[in-house]
Amino acid sequence: MKKSIKLFEKKKALIISILIVSLNMTSCQDYLDMPSYNAVDTETVFSDELTADMFVQGCYRGIIHSELFYQLGAGETVTHSSEDGTTNNSKYNICNYFYDATTPYTVTTIFKEQYRIIESTNIAISRLSKMPETSKTKALLGEAKAIRAFCYYNLIRVYGDVPAVWQPLEELNPDDENTFYPKRASRDEIYDRIVADLQSAVQDIPWFSESGYATYERLTKQGTYALLARIALHAGGYSLRWNLETNDQGSLMMSRRSDVARAQELYQIADKACEAVISRNENSLVQAQGNKSGFEYLWYNFCQRNFSATRNEMLWEVANLGQNTNSPFGVYAHPGTRGGVFGSRKALQFMLPTYYLSFNPNDTRRDVSCTAYSIYFLNNGSASDKWVDVGTTFSCIMPGKFRISWCNEPQGASQRNLNIPVLRYADVLLMYAETQNYLNNNPTAAAKDALQKVRDRAGIGSLTIPSDKQGFEDAIVQERKWEFAGEFNLRTDLIRMNRLATELAATKQDMKDLSDRKNAYANTAVYRLYKFHLDAQTYGDPFLAVKYIDLTDPAEIAAIQTVPTTSSQYAAFLAKTAGIAQAHGYTVTGDDKWYPVNMFQAYTSAYNGNARKTVGFTSGFNTLQIGNIIYTKPTGSAENGGQYPNWIEAPDGSDGLYYGFQQNRSELLPFANKSAGHPLVDNPNLTQHPGYLN
Repeated sequence: MKKSIKLFEKKKALIISILIVSLNMTSCQDYLDMPSYNAVDTETVFSDELTADMFVQGCYRGIIHSELFYQLGAGETVTHSSEDGTTNNSKYNICNYFYDATTPYTVTTIFKEQYRIIESTNIAISRLSKMPETSKTKALLGEAKAIRAFCYYNLIRVYGDVPAVWQPLEELNPDDENTFYPKRASRDEIYDRIVADLQSAVQDIPWFSESGYATYERLTKQGTYALLARIALHAGGYSLRWNLETNDQGSLMMSRRSDVARAQELYQIADKACEAVISRNENSLVQAQGNKSGFEYLWYNFCQRNFSATRNEMLWEVANLGQNTNSPFGVYAHPGTRGGVFGSRKALQFMLPTYYLSFNPNDTRRDVSCTAYSIYFLNNGSASDKWVDVGTTFSCIMPGKFRISWCNEPQGASQRNLNIPVLRYADVLLMYAETQNYLNNNPTAAAKDALQKVRDRAGIGSLTIPSDKQGFEDAIVQERKWEFAGEFNLRTDLIRMNRLATELAATKQDMKDLSDRKNAYANTAVYRLYKFHLDAQTYGDPFLAVKYIDLTDPAEIAAIQTVPTTSSQYAAFLAKTAGIAQAHGYTVTGDDKWYPVNMFQAYTSAYNGNARKTVGFTSGFNTLQIGNIIYTKPTGSAENGGQYPNWIEAPDGSDGLYYGFQQNRSELLPFANKSAGHPLVDNPNLTQHPGYLN
């Protein structure tokens, strides 16, 4: 009894600390004139609508932990991890599905942070239910339920069945062991509870146009409908399941819930939720403006925090602004920069070249999502030096949606003030296309129209839309990859559609084919000419992509295959590359320079290094601001002594794309079990994912 009371008092102290954090939240606005609290308790906070509103806003804080995009935002056939040193680090290993319960190769903070927020929302839900019922308190109650639903969704898609806690700790029985050591609960029961919560919440949360909000940093009706659709699809889709009673490893299998009728109903719920947003006609895809495509205009303005330009499409984005509310999101996925105005920041993720090459030539999304350049100084990095958008090779194409140069000037190196995108109207359209196809066993006219809208905005509206169920699903999967790169949902999308194992295997084979330059990649150009381009070194620079020419003509290839190594020969060589550029329709002025790159060699190869020297690179010409696991390695097998580079496939199987993946095991992560602070250590009633018991 005494032990329980002590534990309960500790938990009450934790509740008070949550309240304090929540009330100092600056999620959507700066509350500089907030009253100071000498004694913070739940009765005080929920004594009026103003402070209750502040508390609910505080529940958003930290809702997207960096593990969700740094560790789990890759490994989905699009984005991959790159680190310095060796491949023996958590980001690289988790990206390749190599993890266990007792090493650093798993995630822990997601578990802790989601339950911290769940406790905050439980407090809000309990207290708001006791306040006088008004349209405001009902909206806040719905908002708290939606935030809680999002937290449980994140936990389930990472760990599967997790503990379910629906009341604040202060209201639970301290003598009940389950209060402090809750067991795993059925994910289906949790899903059904949060789906019902969202169905209720969406009735009371206002539409954005009626909310009075300036941005989509808070959930509105359309964001809540979109969240309902996303969660319902996961609840009705596939996941790795096992017998919770026996925890038998032999019971592990990818399957839907056993209640087939309920799975069908969940797809219907998702369908109607998407239809509600679409029929409201309050949102739309951001379209082209000036010389920017719609997709470029969307992400450029997103990085610029120009919410008026993005609000038609962004249905929910998590606020990141200021000293107290700023995640490291913006410092992980970008082209990399060395010195200068932007400082030195390494790209810790890169885009698989097979993804880069998968785009239709007319697709305007490729050069937004993928950057075949990095920012580097030309000589020694001094204040008077020049900075260059230097062309890269296939092993170091980097993310582009959140590029540093598009952003506003940050407060600090790790405080990029870049919001985190969670839900977009494009997602609603593609989810609707998916549900219509699934429920009708073939794509309906509405399904085709939804997909067509996304393709039209991307510039590929002329592509044929499949008319059969499987072909249409295949098209939706690929469209989601083209549309949502870097938005950290593709990995679990593939799981809920039971396509992860086949997609990983296909991508690995594609990478081998590209490495060997055969099958679909037999005619992929080996050599590329990049135009020498100085970086503007200003925040808000609208620069999109370095101009390039893929060389396929044997005479042109022969002209650049040997790069001079002495400066006296540079002028003649640059005259050759300028002539090639002119032959491809480019106007070459006196200051224009073009340099070749062997795309299958490492960025650091002698050929590529010498080619960059011809246009003026000196110090650091063979370095990039990206983790060196990848960019110092070739892509081609011929360029690697006849073997695949280790990052594609190691000869002994110890490395390579998705080398740790085991079907019916790796789709979910284990609970960490190494030391205090890890779930299995702190909670003796939790059971381990049976695939990790040995």
